Amino acid sequence: MSHAQRLDALEERLRPVVEGFGLELDAVVSLNESGMKIVRVTVEAPAPGESVDSDLLGDVSRAVSPIVDEADPIETEYFLEVSTPGAERELTEPRHWRKQIGRPARVKLRDGSVITGKVMFADDEGAQFDVDGTATRIEFAQMKKARARVEFGSEE
Repeated sequence: MSHAQRLDALEERLRPVVEGFGLELDAVVSLNESGMKIVRVTVEAPAPGESVDSDLLGDVSRAVSPIVDEADPIETEYFLEVSTPGAERELTEPRHWRKQIGRPARVKLRDGSVITGKVMFADDEGAQFDVDGTATRIEFAQMKKARARVEFGSEE
């Protein structure tokens, strides 16, 4: 079984455990940061704008740890990290975009230009933004990188 297949199988085993806590499993990835091997399990609240507190993250971590140990997705020592995607997460999937509706995002396009605006709508092919009062649709294929943005305070 390849490394990617092991991670996919692990993700399938972890999904119902995470959902049992009322959360969604966003991703299971392995990476190497500063020479440390990490298995990162990213979870999020199912509704846009909801947060996950540290106590709940701790509970999820304790529940998934034995499953990850049994699956042994990396053949050497590694750290298990259970976290949320963060306020300014990268938007890579249509489901990420749907959760961003009504909130700001910044998109770098393949042509090098950058667009920042509020996400008004998202489907499987792209998203529509309000950019300074103008509706602008961008197909995902045109995007190089996109991140959620956080609004601080009011504009009044």
